[in-house]
Amino acid sequence: MIRKSSLALASAPRDRLLKAARTHLFTYGYSALTMDELASELGISKKTLYVHFRSKDELVEAVLDGFASEIRLLADQLFVKNEQSFSTKFRGLVEAMTKRLAKLNPIMLRDLQRFAPHIYVKIDDLRRKNVPYVFGRAIRDGQTLGAVRADIDPVFAIEFWRIAISGLLQPDNLEHLGLPPEQVFEKALNLFFAGLLTPAGRKDYEKKHTP
Repeated sequence: MIRKSSLALASAPRDRLLKAARTHLFTYGYSALTMDELASELGISKKTLYVHFRSKDELVEAVLDGFASEIRLLADQLFVKNEQSFSTKFRGLVEAMTKRLAKLNPIMLRDLQRFAPHIYVKIDDLRRKNVPYVFGRAIRDGQTLGAVRADIDPVFAIEFWRIAISGLLQPDNLEHLGLPPEQVFEKALNLFFAGLLTPAGRKDYEKKHTP
């Protein structure tokens, strides 16, 4: 159940609605999120809520779009810093991605898959857009700096990674592995990039990765 806010909001701007919905969606899942309870938590009427979002599905899709946009912005911020080494940038990306994936509850993914398959499909659509953008920048930046093998085809490598991570993060596979999404992501990433890096790039990456 959504907990009541200690201070009722006189108004609920779009970003406040998205923040509250995201917390609830990622914690309890799609089927437990209701417009009635969200409006009650924020201290507004359902009518006001529907001014911003015409339906629960539209709200959930906006939450997922915002989550994907954060990751793209993160890549923009990291890979524009030319003074940093590739390893530093890449570890920053991994840590930030892991932190965000830790918020994804496998139960939420299963819930979407079962009760809102049209929205669950959207998650893969967002990966199709984000993986080339985020990891494409990482691979090309690494090749420019000599940390990623020059003979690697970025387009193929990106598609290989997208298909691999999409499969691993399916609810059935998460349950089979017995690992949360963030651990699956980091293990897969370490395995994947071990084959992309040059000896010098791998040495630097492993040095930064060692606790």
